[in-house]
Amino acid sequence: MPDTDRLAIAAHLHVLLRRKTGRVTDTEWMAVNAGYALEIVRFARQHAQEDNVPELAEWADRLDRAVHAEPPGAARRPLLDVAAQAVRQRIAPPPSTEPPPELPRYVGGIR
Repeated sequence: MPDTDRLAIAAHLHVLLRRKTGRVTDTEWMAVNAGYALEIVRFARQHAQEDNVPELAEWADRLDRAVHAEPPGAARRPLLDVAAQAVRQRIAPPPSTEPPPELPRYVGGIR
């Protein structure tokens, strides 16, 4: 899940907690720190049940899913693809060691 989505969920939950329980939270920290976010989820679920606020439980569930979601770049590639890419890189001819051709430094002789 993108960081912006996690931050949006944290901000919405922050507003709900502030209105329903008077609790002030750190939205940015909630979006990046899993331990803090899970504690806020626990707190929100507890108060959702005690105060009968289903919306609070719904947003706590969303944050819980966001915390446990796989990071966007963490998708695993099949081992065969990784090995094939490594072999192709190893077989590829080395880059040319010749210096690039000399290019004129000035256009039309103007300095």
